[in-house]
Amino acid sequence: MTPVPPPAPPVPSAAGPADPLRRARRSWYVYDWANSAYVTTTQTVLFAPYLTVVARRAACPGLAEGEVCRTPLSVLGVPVAAGSLALYTITAATLLSALLLPLVGALVDRSTHRHRWLGVFAGIGAVAATAMAAIGGDRWQLGVLLALVATASLVCSLVVYDALLCDVSPPEDRDRTSSRGWALGYLGGFLLLALNLALVTFPGALGLDAGQAVQVSLASAGIWWGVFTLVALAGLRTLPRRDPVADSRVAGRGPGAPFRQLLTTLKGLRRYPQVLRFLLAYLIFNDGIQTVIAAASIYGAEELGFSTSQLVTTILLVQAVAFVGALLFGRAAGRFGAKNTVLVGLVLWSVTVLAAFGVPRGAFTTWLLLAVLIGLVLGGTQALARSMYSRLVPVGAEAEYFSLYQAGERGTSWLGTLIFGLVAQLTGSYRPAILALLAFFVVGAVLLRRVDVTEGARQAQGGHTQ
Repeated sequence: MTPVPPPAPPVPSAAGPADPLRRARRSWYVYDWANSAYVTTTQTVLFAPYLTVVARRAACPGLAEGEVCRTPLSVLGVPVAAGSLALYTITAATLLSALLLPLVGALVDRSTHRHRWLGVFAGIGAVAATAMAAIGGDRWQLGVLLALVATASLVCSLVVYDALLCDVSPPEDRDRTSSRGWALGYLGGFLLLALNLALVTFPGALGLDAGQAVQVSLASAGIWWGVFTLVALAGLRTLPRRDPVADSRVAGRGPGAPFRQLLTTLKGLRRYPQVLRFLLAYLIFNDGIQTVIAAASIYGAEELGFSTSQLVTTILLVQAVAFVGALLFGRAAGRFGAKNTVLVGLVLWSVTVLAAFGVPRGAFTTWLLLAVLIGLVLGGTQALARSMYSRLVPVGAEAEYFSLYQAGERGTSWLGTLIFGLVAQLTGSYRPAILALLAFFVVGAVLLRRVDVTEGARQAQGGHTQ
């Protein structure tokens, strides 16, 4: 009689107590906590309105409150309306990022410890973000320069961060892992922004004026980003060492190797048609999302007449709801699938844009109701898009392909801000500019429906070969 072999020991699940990746995964969450505070306080709320004030002060010295500044600034010899400078700065920063990202991905995938590049990019960005405290008077040029450095560094760090999702979580758990990262990021952004709301609302309590309160808030976002990045790196050190030299896709050595590897990756894209379809859809609908995020504070301040404290209150509400929304979307994806859940989110984004167009000036309660809707869909759509794409990425080329993803997420979100700025400048109103963003969500949803995630995941498991 053949003896019955003993049962194999149980394999620990991704959330089990013996999971060796648990510490790394928790540390991965922390980086979302770290950078989201900067994205919320600086990029979303304070930077654009503050740079607009500084630019108008430079273009029209002595302008009385309520008067319209009609004198443009000269940026490299090109006349630029002071009210559009912040939007054009975002456009320039994202174009710069688009040029850097593919090379960054090729460089990072050649590293034995990818998380170290996360520290490099985040460190540069945090220093630039902290230095924004020096923006003041009529120094709009300094504001533009620091925004370029901080934005490019942030996006480069996110290439590494997104690629690490494939290292800290198995495919079946990535919807949940990605959603938790986004949720924790919104919570971190909420906490710092709440403190900054108190500061800009009551600056006199610390002996500051309104401008100084904004400067301190900008610096706090950079410091938060840097300090918590160090916490994240401490846990990510537990990830096993990679051996990129043994990978067939590594295109030799030397200074030109990342360029050769990038060309190899781009040529190989034709073997992954679902990746191409997804990237095209994501490039379009996320352009709309990023433009809404970037332009919301300007739209609220200039078109609807809300104060800085009201705008910060709005973003706080968005952050609080988005924390819950990201988790709810993660649960919905487990039941209905990530693709279907994202498509529902894009329908809700379209409703949001239409509603924003019709908000009356000064109607703060209506504006807050709109903020609740934005919060529900904001984190969920982005978190699930990231985890969906992680299934389509060829094994062994995560950073390279996530560099293309970041080009669609933030690195090339220049078209939306450019259109928004141009429409606002040509019409003299931000309302038609916000309505123009509707096309991004409609077209993006139509293209996303054509993506076959199951087939794409099957192709990805074959890896990336030359």
